[in-house]
Amino acid sequence: MAAPLDDKTRSIVKACVPALEAHGLDITQEMYKRLLADPEVRDLFNMSHQKDGEQPKALALAVLAYAHNIDTLGNLGGMVERITQKHVGLNILPEHYPLVGKALLGAIEHVLGDAATPEIMEAWAKAYWFLADVLIGREKQIYDEHEAAPGGWIGWRSFRVRSVTQESSIIRSFELVPTDGKPVMKHLPGQYLSFKLDIPGHGSQRRNYSISSAPSSDHYRISVRKEEGGVVSSWFHDVVHEGTELQVSAPAGDFVYDSANEQKTVFLSAGIGLTPFISAIDALSADEKKKIRFIHGAHAADTNAFGADIRKLADAGVLQADIFFSAGLPSDAVEVPSMHYHAGRITKDWLTTQIDPGAVYRLCGPDGFMRDMVETLKAAGVPVANIRYEFFGSAADAELLAAV
Repeated sequence: MAAPLDDKTRSIVKACVPALEAHGLDITQEMYKRLLADPEVRDLFNMSHQKDGEQPKALALAVLAYAHNIDTLGNLGGMVERITQKHVGLNILPEHYPLVGKALLGAIEHVLGDAATPEIMEAWAKAYWFLADVLIGREKQIYDEHEAAPGGWIGWRSFRVRSVTQESSIIRSFELVPTDGKPVMKHLPGQYLSFKLDIPGHGSQRRNYSISSAPSSDHYRISVRKEEGGVVSSWFHDVVHEGTELQVSAPAGDFVYDSANEQKTVFLSAGIGLTPFISAIDALSADEKKKIRFIHGAHAADTNAFGADIRKLADAGVLQADIFFSAGLPSDAVEVPSMHYHAGRITKDWLTTQIDPGAVYRLCGPDGFMRDMVETLKAAGVPVANIRYEFFGSAADAELLAAV
């Protein structure tokens, strides 16, 4: 266990909050510039988040949150768990932390210049290694759990694509089985798989994709939306086929749905954000599905994945669903008592009329969508503890990070 930080160190770190608010992004951009100069380190990262600037923003917010909460680190438990789960998915190891520390401390000194006194740099070195020790300790626990679980593994494991299914005009599902023929670790609904990919012309790539199937001991399924200009998503759609082999790490993630502890749940999603919820719904019994309300926003009928599956459950009366189409209602949209279609997007006004204060709300979708929904739920009186969400990509939205 990491030794507690002394009062002097905590006081200096807190005093740096204004500097981090003013220069935090400059510091993290400089840090990644230094860190990614090493090709072996660069291969550990999702480079799309570097190109769009999301990863430096996310890290700047995390460092600022750390400084703000240096006296009350228990407030950061959720953030620490998300980070450690991502690190485990990407196979980050203890030997990587000195490289990150050197880059971060060097960036602080470079950006702050003369203001980065020896006293300040010593305090930040202590603060960095305190947090690093916390992360390393938690990551070891997760790695040990993966190794001990039936079908579990550590590191990258070879999987073969067993089948490919076109779920909509822009979403394909890929069913994966291990090439060694052995069982796989059963995932928890809401978790994701991480992939190490080598794409011709683009080199090594890392990506996370939510598991969209019920827990199984012999396969996983992911569902990938083809993004305009997306190197990896386009490669999955255009190149990956039955028989393609992929390098995969064990299921990870803390956005886990536990039906035993949620008497009533509202799944609230937009676009590809429905994938972790499909995994959860598939895993439930008919009686458990009756506790679910499914609210989803799609562009149009042709882009709406898993629509037939949701419709089948609604027809059977085991799930209540509301589907919104921003491009307008499809011509064949026929409602049943448990299935309602709406033209337009999910609005704050509509959601306010549907609030169940006793339900747990699980959100997944674009950051702007989640921010609007979180604000609406809080304003309507839903307890903060009953609002939970998953980030696809880096958590770089300051308002959303501060929302719950």
